[in-house]
Amino acid sequence: MLRRLSSVLERRRLAEEVANLQADEDARWRLVGKSPAMRQVRELIERAGPTQATVLITGESGTGKELVARAIHQVSTRADKAFVKVNCAAIPDELIKSELFGHEKGAFTGATARQRGRFVRAHRGTIFLDEIGDMSLRTQAKVLRALQDGEIEPLGAPEPIRVDVRVIAATNKDLREEIEASRFREDLFYRLNVLPIQIPPLRERSEDVPPLVEHLTALICHENNFRPRRFSAEAMEQLVQRSWLGNVRELRNYLERAIILAPGEQIERSDLPDAESSATPADRRLLDAATLKEFKEQAEREYLLRKLEQHDWNITRTAQAIDTPRSNLYKKLEAYGLARAASSRSGEEKR
Repeated sequence: MLRRLSSVLERRRLAEEVANLQADEDARWRLVGKSPAMRQVRELIERAGPTQATVLITGESGTGKELVARAIHQVSTRADKAFVKVNCAAIPDELIKSELFGHEKGAFTGATARQRGRFVRAHRGTIFLDEIGDMSLRTQAKVLRALQDGEIEPLGAPEPIRVDVRVIAATNKDLREEIEASRFREDLFYRLNVLPIQIPPLRERSEDVPPLVEHLTALICHENNFRPRRFSAEAMEQLVQRSWLGNVRELRNYLERAIILAPGEQIERSDLPDAESSATPADRRLLDAATLKEFKEQAEREYLLRKLEQHDWNITRTAQAIDTPRSNLYKKLEAYGLARAASSRSGEEKR
């Protein structure tokens, strides 16, 4: 009887542990925000999830593209199957084909064992191709075939393998511009862009900052075994007013620093890390401006540089993006002496 009781208690303990781990995992990947923009993203997730259509998620770095991909998987008919992530920017080009499609033993020097590719591991589930804009043209052709025919060719395999996967891709690049620059295949773009989802940057949905702060603070305290912390109204106001160029990722890092350094359970405005200490060189130049006129001019110059870099110095697209005539943009470029060389110098300073 004692052995039976011990076994029952152990099973209950393990069940509770699994439930807690699942709750922690769910909290980690929860999509937080009630702004109109995020409500629209949620609606698109609900519509896209039950379908088998390919989804292309776009947005700046740190906006939460992987969270959206996982949310789509969770409301899909494949939710009980694998969700396999591939960071296309982190895998060298000479290895990515093997990582995606696998290889047979002896297929190349060093292939001492058979390796299942990510597409095979995602069979009947979802494969998430993150940073797909960084994938080489040769690999893009292979991915296109997998999408069109449902077949992959492991290196050294005698014949193709059929796979059933739902593809979700994400990028922080403008793929239409990449197509114009011959860095991305147009046919693959249309295959991926069946259901596009654009995630807005955090600075365009400041009303989402307070719920994000509460959610991220709870996660950080749990992960670090801290007692619950909270931010005062003044500190929260300061957080809402920041621009968060790094989006939710930057917000989380900033909160973690504040929580670790703050002496009490309530974090005051004076406890927040100095904004200037974490500012970029461009931010510090703005703060050092001698007059309001100089500040406005420097701010406009930095803004134009950033937008031009985002659009690879395509004047037409940049002018459309910032809603100004091309002629006016040309005048600004001349007035501020902006050119690609200036962009390179700015990048070096930022690094």
